[in-house]
Amino acid sequence: MSRPDRTSLIGNQAPWLTSRTRRLIELIAVVPALILTIPIMAVLAAIVAVVLGRPVLFRQTRSGREGKPICVTKFRTMSNAVDEHGRLLPDAQRLGTFGRALRSSSLDELPQLWSIISGELSLIGPRPLPETYYHRYNSTEIRRLEARPGLTGWAQIHGRNNVDWAERFALDVSYIETATWRVDLSVLLRTVRLLLTRSGTRASGHVTMPEFLGSGDEGSPVT
Repeated sequence: MSRPDRTSLIGNQAPWLTSRTRRLIELIAVVPALILTIPIMAVLAAIVAVVLGRPVLFRQTRSGREGKPICVTKFRTMSNAVDEHGRLLPDAQRLGTFGRALRSSSLDELPQLWSIISGELSLIGPRPLPETYYHRYNSTEIRRLEARPGLTGWAQIHGRNNVDWAERFALDVSYIETATWRVDLSVLLRTVRLLLTRSGTRASGHVTMPEFLGSGDEGSPVT
C-alpha cells in the first residue's frame, strides 16, 4: 500500500500545538532539565555498559509529525542474549532486574531530551511508534501524526502501557483536538505523579507493549 499524502495531516490539530509560546515554554523547561541530568545520564551510561554491555543506547526509527521518520534514542534496557540458533530471546528473558528498574523509573527516556531541543519531539504529545505501524493505522488513528510526538502524553497519564491500542489511539486523537496550555500542565503534573508511583509501565500480561497489528474494521483503512 502507498502512504497517504502527508499534507493531509497538516493543520487539523488544536492551535496550541503549533504555538510559538508553547515551543518557547518547552525549551525553557527542557534545556535546564537536560543540563541538570547530564551527570545522571553519564552514570547510567556507565552502568548500562557494565550490566548489559555495548551499545549503551537503543535507537529505533519511528514516525514523527506528518509521518516523517525520526530516530528515538533511549538507554538500552535489554540484553542481547540469543538462543542456540543465534536468534534474540523473547523480551521477557532479555529484560532483567536492572532493565525493569530502568524502565519503571523512565530514566531510560532521558536521552530524548536532546530530541525535544532539536524539535523532533515535543515534551507532550502522542508517543512516537515504529514506522512499521504507519500502514496499519485506520483513517482516524493516523490523525495522531498531526502533531509532533511527545516524551509523555494524554494516553500515558491514562494508563501508560496498561491500555489497549484502540483506547490509546483514541486518547491521542482526543488530545490533538483539544490541547491547551491547561491540558499540557495537567499532563505534566500527572506524569510526575505516575513516575513517583511507577504505575502502568507494562501492559497486562506483557513485559513490553504488544505489537500493534492493525485495527480491523475500526474505521476506514489507510491506503
